[in-house]
Amino acid sequence: MDMRWNLDDLYTSFESDEFLRDFELAKQEVKDRNSWAKENLKSSENAMQKLEMFINRGNEFKLFQKIGSYANLAGSVDDENEAAKKYLDIFRTELADLAVSEVMFNSFVGSLSNLQELIDASPILKEHEFMLTEIMKNNKYMLSEKEEIILAKYRTTGSMAWSNMRNQITSTLKIDVMVEGEEKSLPLTAVRNLAYSANAQTRKAAYFAEQQGYEEVEKPTAAALNSIKGEALTNVKLRGYKDALDMTLVNYKMQKETLDAMLSSMESFLPSFRRFYKKKAQILGHSGSLPFYDIFAPVGKVDLTFSYAEAKDFIIENFNIYSKEMGDFARHAFDNNWLDVEVRDGKRGGAFCHNLHSIGQSRIMSNYDGSFSNLTTLAHELGHAYHGYCLKNVPFLKSSYSMPIAETASTFCETLITDAAIKNADKEQAFAILQEQISDSLQVIVDIYSRFVFESNLFAKRESGPLSVSEINELMLSAQIKAYGDGLDKEYLHKYMWINKPHYYAAHNNFYNFPYAYGLLFSLGLYAQYLKEGKGFVPKYNELLAATGSNTLEKIGDLAGIDVRKSDFWNLSLKLVEEKVDKFCSY
Repeated sequence: MDMRWNLDDLYTSFESDEFLRDFELAKQEVKDRNSWAKENLKSSENAMQKLEMFINRGNEFKLFQKIGSYANLAGSVDDENEAAKKYLDIFRTELADLAVSEVMFNSFVGSLSNLQELIDASPILKEHEFMLTEIMKNNKYMLSEKEEIILAKYRTTGSMAWSNMRNQITSTLKIDVMVEGEEKSLPLTAVRNLAYSANAQTRKAAYFAEQQGYEEVEKPTAAALNSIKGEALTNVKLRGYKDALDMTLVNYKMQKETLDAMLSSMESFLPSFRRFYKKKAQILGHSGSLPFYDIFAPVGKVDLTFSYAEAKDFIIENFNIYSKEMGDFARHAFDNNWLDVEVRDGKRGGAFCHNLHSIGQSRIMSNYDGSFSNLTTLAHELGHAYHGYCLKNVPFLKSSYSMPIAETASTFCETLITDAAIKNADKEQAFAILQEQISDSLQVIVDIYSRFVFESNLFAKRESGPLSVSEINELMLSAQIKAYGDGLDKEYLHKYMWINKPHYYAAHNNFYNFPYAYGLLFSLGLYAQYLKEGKGFVPKYNELLAATGSNTLEKIGDLAGIDVRKSDFWNLSLKLVEEKVDKFCSY
């Protein structure tokens, strides 16, 4: 079974006639949009027609996405692909040039005193009302056209370049590690996967080897982190946001009240969740708290492993139980090689889904090792792809949704698969799967809380200047202690998680952590509705996903009958996780 994706529906190669033709057309399209904007957006005369024309052109702007997606996907699985690097660099330069028309359009919208009147008079503008009103609302954070364009161009050699460097460093890092008596030199992703090994000595050896490997790259990675966060802080000051979190919440279309409600609920449940780690430590034979190297250790006598073919069949079968539409979608993704799951040198770590609205498809990357955790990761990423599927008939400009809601469909699918596995298992298997489910959930609650604390403190310290490696390490350790408390052994934490997690280096997505908690807890609320309503829930869920590009998080919650501004909802979702912890601790 092929474990590498096929990108031919985008392009067959960087040398193909189609790619080279589209590349030139895309560049010309950028120039044409900019020329049109400079000529037409200087006055409010015929404003409705101008707005409609710009929106129509934006919805047809598909070649640009195809080019960028192809270069990004090709490079993500092969760090030695020089053509991918070359065209991705050019694409980012063109993206910066595209800022000319985007900035002019946003300024144009902000200058219209009768915007709502224009929206109400035009079906096209009415369909894009949310986008237009968001532009108007956020206009106060815009700089001058000249400044916006300069900043966009500088990002390509600033934060984006630092992010690329960090990705290259980690994807090419080879680490010497002892695996069951044999010394091996493995890529970082493979060493990280050893944390799930059934062999206790292998897990511990991998933990120490990983720490030592990070020592080799800590200084350049710290430079990347300092530079990216420094650029973010510059943006904050120039645009007039309160702080980096305020900028993030505006970008995420999320109220501070909602975030505070969720975080306060998470904090209140932390003592209860720490019981899981102490119970797991006891089961694994530790006298006190759980050392970090055993945080992902399997528990129970059952070694849950799945070949890639078995994982495919299991996912499709259980997606079908939820709905035939979702099952057929997953089968199509597998059968048409939308997934790249092979672990190999030069491939980026972790997993992601890239939705390709331009061709109505998606591509999924993971590093599959046969573990149950990796199986649920496949289901998680297929959930992202299904979200894209539900948006495929939505205009391109309405297909982009904010990060917190982005984790809803993925977590929903992951829950479907995990609960199905528990139902189909015997008592011993069910216990092992329950442990994995809780472990994964608490990574998205407890560990994500530690990452939020870390990044908050990092921004606060970075205000005074760049941080040293030791200062960054100390921030990470203190954040882990605050989140995990006595659940983890303080002698064996993971001070280098700031190197491992790529989210800190996403140049335009600061605080790319709490969206995962939001997605988990929001999806648990939706999942509870599904269990109550059955098949009648399915079409409403699809409609909800299709509306995610056109609403704030609070409005999306309202559509589901959920008030995300209140702790009551978050407490109910967290209670569901707590009940599983109670069940685990009772064994």
